[in-house]
Order: sequence, then C-alpha cells, then structure tokens
Amino acid sequence: MKNLALMVCLGLAFCGWAQSEEMKKDIDGCPIFEMPEGDTVFTMKQYFFVMLKAGESRGQDEAETAKIQEGHLAHLNSLGESGKLCIAGPFGDDGDWRGILIFKVPTEEEVRELVEADPAFKAGRLSYEVHPWWAGKGSKLD
Repeated sequence: MKNLALMVCLGLAFCGWAQSEEMKKDIDGCPIFEMPEGDTVFTMKQYFFVMLKAGESRGQDEAETAKIQEGHLAHLNSLGESGKLCIAGPFGDDGDWRGILIFKVPTEEEVRELVEADPAFKAGRLSYEVHPWWAGKGSKLD
C-alpha cells in the first residue's frame, strides 16, 4: 500500500513537472520521466488504458457473434505477440463495460488505429475510450 501511495504522489508531482521539462522517450518511443524519491529513482512510463464498452450493434445471431469473437481474440493475441498490448481482459459481469486493454505504444493515434482494426469494433459490438495512463516502468500484476 505504501508503494501505491508513493506512485500516486509521484503521479501528482509529475503533472507540474511535465509542464516545465522536455519529455524523454524510451526505446519504444513512449514518454518516460524519472522521479527521485530518497535513495530511489522511479522511472514512470506512459501507457494507454482502453476501456472497451458495449457497442451499438449487439444483435448478431449466435454464429455471427462467435465468428466476431474469434476474430477479436485473434486480433488481441496478435497485438500481444507484437508487444504493443500489455494487458487485456474482460470483466466478469454483463455490464456496459466489457473489458480493458493497456497498450505500450507511443501515441494515442496508434492506439485508436489498433483498436479500430478489431473485428468486434468493426462489427459495432464494441466501442471504446482511450486514456493516457502512467505507471512505474516494468509494473506487473501478481
């Protein structure tokens, strides 16, 4: 919990810092910054958080829905294999929020191109929101 609080404080400190500093980029072209805290230096990296939401067109029959879902999963697997998609997963309920994606790419425009190439988006089954998201470089789920 202490690390989470520290990361939140670092993120808030970043807001003021970013306005006065030139943003560095990592090997992937993603914005990063270093924030010293005591004897530790935290490297923060910008990712993109995508909220997948139910789309306007969800009335396909069972066979068509299965075909779209197969294409959706193949698309996500391809993005994961390319290293552009770090995390993907559905929600465990049947609400309007359908799942999340976290991308490791340099620009929001690239994220939008990748999401809009998804067969589920093309079929209207999914819509999405994109938000820049900062996390400690190399963060992972346990």
